Amino acid sequence: MKGSSFSAELKSILSNRKILIPILAVAFVPVLYAGMFLWAFWDPYDHMEDLPVAIVNEDAGANFEGNDLQLGKELTDKLSDNNNFKFHIVSKKDGYKGLENRDYYLLVEIPEDFSSNATTLLDSHPQKLELKYVPNESTNFLSSQIGETAIEKIKAEISKNVTATYAETMFDKVQDLADGLTQASDGSEQLAEGAVKVNDGSKTLEENLAVLASKSIEFTDGVKKASSGASDLAAGTDQVKAGLGEVNEKLPSLVDGTNQVQDGVALMKDELPKQIAEGITAQLNESVGQVDVGLDELETKLSTGLSTQLTNGIAANLSEKLADQMIASQTQQMGQLKAALIENQIMDEAHASAFIAQMTQGQPTRGELQSQLEQQLVEQLKPSITAGVSNGLDQGFSQFKTGLHQQFGAATAGLENQLASQTAPSFNRLLAGLQQVNEGQVSLQQGIEKLFNGSVALQNGAQDLTAGMGQLTNGAAQLQNGAGQLAEGSKELEEGTVQLADGSSELAGKLAEGAEQANSVEANDETYDMMGEPVTVKKQEINTVPNYGTGFAPYFISLGLFVGALLMSIVFKLKEPVIQPKNAFRWFFSKFGVLAIVGTIQAILVDVILLEGLKIEVASIPLFFITSLITSFVFLTLIQMLVTMMGDPGRFIAIVILILQLTTSAGTFPLELIPNALQPINALLPMTYSVQSFKAVISSGDFAYMWHNNLILLTYMVAFMAITIGYFAIKMKKENVQVEMN
Repeated sequence: MKGSSFSAELKSILSNRKILIPILAVAFVPVLYAGMFLWAFWDPYDHMEDLPVAIVNEDAGANFEGNDLQLGKELTDKLSDNNNFKFHIVSKKDGYKGLENRDYYLLVEIPEDFSSNATTLLDSHPQKLELKYVPNESTNFLSSQIGETAIEKIKAEISKNVTATYAETMFDKVQDLADGLTQASDGSEQLAEGAVKVNDGSKTLEENLAVLASKSIEFTDGVKKASSGASDLAAGTDQVKAGLGEVNEKLPSLVDGTNQVQDGVALMKDELPKQIAEGITAQLNESVGQVDVGLDELETKLSTGLSTQLTNGIAANLSEKLADQMIASQTQQMGQLKAALIENQIMDEAHASAFIAQMTQGQPTRGELQSQLEQQLVEQLKPSITAGVSNGLDQGFSQFKTGLHQQFGAATAGLENQLASQTAPSFNRLLAGLQQVNEGQVSLQQGIEKLFNGSVALQNGAQDLTAGMGQLTNGAAQLQNGAGQLAEGSKELEEGTVQLADGSSELAGKLAEGAEQANSVEANDETYDMMGEPVTVKKQEINTVPNYGTGFAPYFISLGLFVGALLMSIVFKLKEPVIQPKNAFRWFFSKFGVLAIVGTIQAILVDVILLEGLKIEVASIPLFFITSLITSFVFLTLIQMLVTMMGDPGRFIAIVILILQLTTSAGTFPLELIPNALQPINALLPMTYSVQSFKAVISSGDFAYMWHNNLILLTYMVAFMAITIGYFAIKMKKENVQVEMN
């Protein structure tokens, strides 16, 4: 019978302590695995206050808006009152030494510039607040990860406080901005009023510029006439210079001739009476003709000297008067030009005076001009005066020769003395006149030389005047064009001032609105807190898992039951029957019955310990037990199949399967986080479905999902059982064949 094989197996176990005790011990293995692991990791965050953490405060503080800012001290004070960790406020040296000696799991350093960096928000290069987090990951990696999470919370809290402080300051600045906008609004109203005045002024400017444009045309015409006159003056000075140059070259010859005449007259005075007296008797008739010839020569020389003297005297008087008239005319023209410049507002009086002075600079003086005119008059008057003097002397000498012939015929005795006494006064007067003529010629030569030099300067000045008048003409034309452009631009200026007035009025209105809106901003502690922490996270949990133990329970229960099944294959023989079975089914159920009893005990012990000892909360206690039993039976049938068929290699394969299940069942990390090469294995192994089934029955309460996974587990179990039964059937068939052969 079926029962006899199973009963024999039970009797064999109960009667043999060496088998019974190990089986009982194996029954507690899942409890040790699942219970101890889950107990150890049930809620590690509940003991965070025992985790030693070093706090090093190097913050030097800072001054912000007149307030002493000590963020480092505030942070250490808050951490000291915080029970999340076992905080130790230590020096930098002791902190790093304790970290190296594994006295602390991690260290938090507050740097020296922590508070000062918090005041740099409005600087051109703001500096972030920096907390140095130094974990000793070799001591415990998870502690560093937990510490990193805590640091993030600390960072968030600090950020909230700093932002709230900034917000408070910012709202104060908004109030200041409102005051500033009010003042700006008042100022813009004044600007609008000023823009209206500017508009009025631009109208006046436009009118005056129009007058300037019209007057600049008249000024341009006057400058053109003055330029034409300057050109004529330059041409005249060229002619004067040429004439004076020629006179200057010929005057030395005239002076030499006058000296010769003077010497001849003096010689005639001494020798003429004697010669006449000596030869008058012997050569009376012959000498009469010679006397006439000498008188003719004297007449010619006297005519030349007298005409020159008269010409110079007349020219001197006339040139003086002409020079006065020209100087007066030039002065009058310069005065008119200066008045025109001032009247047309081209220049003020000072600049006009300087301009007239510049134009008159280098022009000939009155004396120089008189000398130039005198020379020209000499050249013009000399022919007529010379002719008049020559005619007068000719008549005088004719009368003299007549009287001389009469007296000469009357008496010859004492003729020399009589001649000397009679001619001496005339010769003396003639010599005196010649002396004056000679002196005048020397002075004239010197004056002509000066006049020539002055004419050169006059020519240069006239040329400069012509060039300057040309520049003035061009400048006047440019002035005319510029005045026209200014007149046009003044119209645009007037239009722009109208727009400025309108814009200023609009600006004043907008600034007033901005000031009103800024003043409407109200801030309090709740506002600052809102700015510091604008977003809060509300955790709305679905299928809440209260602690680590509950979260890891599906994984560790499955692990414990699998290890229990594996150890059961070591202490209980899964292949050799106690009595010879009659068929494969009896053989299988005799072994599976024992395994089922132990598996049931293992599952019940694990569930009871978790429910009563660790107080795990599950969605359904009956379904929790059912899931544990199904999981236990699946692992037992798997181990039974492997060990029955392959023995120790089967156990090795079971261990490999365990390793693969531990890494791919998604009991710890999500499936998506494990290597891609391992992910396909997840769907092939039974622990994947046992973990999901436990998660459903413990946490989510999704019983449909639980039964879906349990049915997959039952399918695995049936398959493993069928394979094992098939192996037993083949095994018994081979043994029966061998018995028949024997």
